[in-house]
Formats: sequence, C-alpha cells, structure tokens
Amino acid sequence: MIDAPAATAFEPPAGATPARLAAFGEWLRRHAPVISAAQWAIVAAYVFFVAVPAFLPLPADDAHWYNSLAVMAQWMFWGVWWPFVILSMFVVGRAWCGLFCPEGTLTEAASRRGLGLSVPRWLKWSGWPFVAFALTTVFGQLVSVYQYPGATLLVLGGSTLAAIGVGFVYGRGKRVWCRHLCPVNGVFAVLSRLSPLHFRVDTQAWNANVKRIPVHPVNCAPLVRIRRMTGPAECHMCGRCSGLHGAISLAARSPHREVVTLEPAGAQFWDALLIVFGMIGLAMGAFEWSATAEFVSLRSAAVDLVVEHGPAWLLSDNAPWWLLTNYPEQHDVFTWLDGALIVAWIVATALIVGGWVSAWLAAAARSIGGAWRANAYALAYTLIPLAGVGLFVGLSGLPAALAHSEGLRLSWLAPARAVLLAAAAAWSMYLAYRWVDGRSRRGEEERLSPSRRIAALLAMTIANAGVLAAWYPYVFR
Repeated sequence: MIDAPAATAFEPPAGATPARLAAFGEWLRRHAPVISAAQWAIVAAYVFFVAVPAFLPLPADDAHWYNSLAVMAQWMFWGVWWPFVILSMFVVGRAWCGLFCPEGTLTEAASRRGLGLSVPRWLKWSGWPFVAFALTTVFGQLVSVYQYPGATLLVLGGSTLAAIGVGFVYGRGKRVWCRHLCPVNGVFAVLSRLSPLHFRVDTQAWNANVKRIPVHPVNCAPLVRIRRMTGPAECHMCGRCSGLHGAISLAARSPHREVVTLEPAGAQFWDALLIVFGMIGLAMGAFEWSATAEFVSLRSAAVDLVVEHGPAWLLSDNAPWWLLTNYPEQHDVFTWLDGALIVAWIVATALIVGGWVSAWLAAAARSIGGAWRANAYALAYTLIPLAGVGLFVGLSGLPAALAHSEGLRLSWLAPARAVLLAAAAAWSMYLAYRWVDGRSRRGEEERLSPSRRIAALLAMTIANAGVLAAWYPYVFR
C-alpha cells in the first residue's frame, strides 16, 4: 500500500458523522502495517482450524466445543464466521474481503511474487460467480462440508490453494481470484449493494485535482476502476484509495439508493440469475434436502425402484469420502443413488423456486412496459434482502444442531427464522415499490398508470410469497 504525499492530505467533509467516517477511511489507509498484521494473524488461525482437525480422530457423539478442536472449528466456521460474514455485507459492504479474508490476503501475496501474467479473456467471463457458487454449493452437500473436518479441508482448503495458484500466475499484486473466480464473490457483490457505507467518489473534485495534485498510483487489489466506482459491489473497502485526489472518502448513503435507482440497462443477467436461481433456489435446495420428510420418502421409493429394476450398483456405498460422504464409523455413508438424489433435489428446487420467481418477475416487468427482460433483471435486485436473509437462515441449521448437542433447547428458533424471513420479504417488497414508483415518475410518455403499478407490485408480492412458502419445511421442521 502506498500513501499519498503529505501535500495531498485529504480534508474530511464538514459535519460530525461524515467527518468521522472519512477520518476512519483515512485511518485505514495510513495503518497498512496494522491491517496487514491482523490479516496474517487471521491467515494463521484459518490454516490451523481448517487443517489440523482434518488429521484428528472424528469427535465422539458427546464431544463439546471446549474438549474437541473439530467441534470448535465447526462452531467457528459454520456457526459464527459464515452466517455473520453474510450479515456484514448488509452493514459494512465488502469490508470482510478487503480487511479480513484469508484467501484475499494469500492470493494477493502470491501475486506479488508470481509470474505476473495478464488476465486472460476466458477468466473474465461474467458467469463465473454463478457457476462457482453453484458447483461449490452442490459439492459441499455431497461431501457433508458442514459436518466433517476432512470435507471442510477439501472445500475450503481446495479453494484457498486455487486462490494462491491463480494469484501466483496472474496479476501483479492483484486479487484476480477474488475479482473473477471466488465462489462467493458474486454473492458478496450482490449483498453489498444494500450497504449503507461505501467509498464515495467525488467526480468534480477528481477532475479538478487530478492534474493539480500529483500522487502515487494506488494499488487497487480487486482491480476496480476507482474513478468510475459508483457503489460497493466491487470495492473491498480496504481504504487504500481514501483521499486520492481529494475525491474519495468513506461515506454513508441510503442502503436503498443503489437498488431503487437502478436503470434497467444497468441490470446484469448473471446477477439476476445468481439472486433468483442461486442464492434463493439452489441454496434453499441445499439447506432443505436433509431437513424434509419428503426427501426421505423420495429416497425410499427410489431404493425400491432400483431393487426391483436395477441397476444394483446405484446402491453401492464404495465412493471415496472426497466424492460422496463415506464415514462408516459414524453410520453416515452415501450410496451413488443418494448422491444422484441429492443433486436432483437441489437442482429441481432451484428450477422450481427460481422458475416461479422468474415467471412473476416477467409478469411484473411486462406490466411496467418497455424492455421487459431488462426490467425483470432490475426487479431481481429487489429480492436481495430475501436472498441474503435466506442464506443466513439456512446457515443457522448447523449452529442450531451444535447448540442442541450442547444441551441448549432453542424453542424460539422457528419463530425467529419466520420473523427474519417475513421481515426480509417486506424489505424486498419495499424496494420493489420504490423501484416501480421511480419508473412511474418518468416523463408523460413513460409514466405508469395506477393499474399497471398495482399489477407489477401484485406480481412481486406473489413472487415473494412463493419463496416464503418454499422455506416453510425448513423453518418449521
């Protein structure tokens, strides 16, 4: 990280809160060694808790967090880390990525000492965030990533090694992995659109000062075009660019502004696909298959069918643990049929729930008029609260099970989940209302009639209601 010369010292804006935020952004820039030390401490803890439990005996049924490193690691990764990283995106944007993420730290360090090759075109494909999220989600369920340390090492450790490898080959001190291939990059980018904090770019100040004030280049590790940055979706909130040309500062904003003012032309197909079919549909299938009696009934029927008609190899349980869950000592073994059914359940859930939402998005978009596909993509962003809270609710499953094994009875859990999802749906509907209302305040030629506005909002209500109904088996299991 390179500090700007003293002559370019950034003057915080007037007002107590804006000034404090801007000052904190400057603190981040000026305390690179402190942040770096914290990052490497997190890397050390991450490596220890990912790697060591995988080489220890599996914990006994009566193991607790205080006498089993594996159970403690489960609590840390799946009980605290992932759920609250998801929530942090709603509050402080991608600060986790820029200040804490061990994979980001490692890939950037490798990139400083690596080959420094330019990023190829295939790696820049905008569909990678969806594909990476989908493959990681499905594979994690097949190997029971939440339950077993070996599976955790396989998934998280494999991702980390891939991040280091990509960093070593591509870029010079950049986070190419984070920008293009990280399995949760797309999820974080989407959720952070509702963050009330961002590094604001004052275009007028930039244009006025860019030639007047000489500064050293800022190393923006996630490859953001700083001057054109309009929100926190790509920004990692590291503070390195704070004060650049006297035009960039940490600032507050309305958490709704970016979504409700989104122009249809600016909405991205892959973002919409990730929200609807990935974060809502695919994730719901991954969380629900092991929590519903319907899956058990489906498996029983499938087993009977295979017994009667074959092929018999589908009932074999000889798959390696790194492909399908295989822990006989824990009485937890997947057959090839189990693996096929799990994948089918997750994909079918994604298609059914995602298809339902897509149909009503299209109906709402057609009610608005104009380019209905672009309108539908833009309306998909209004579902971000429901998608993000759904991820949090789903990730609450393992810590709830761990709490149960610790003797805690969480009788309030189901109502709390229901309230969270209902609140998220209400938030999504508010965003939809604001977005549609913005469309209706155009010029006379584009202004929507009240009946068309009502039709669009009714379609969005049905879309949200369908998602809530689909969560019912998980919430009240």
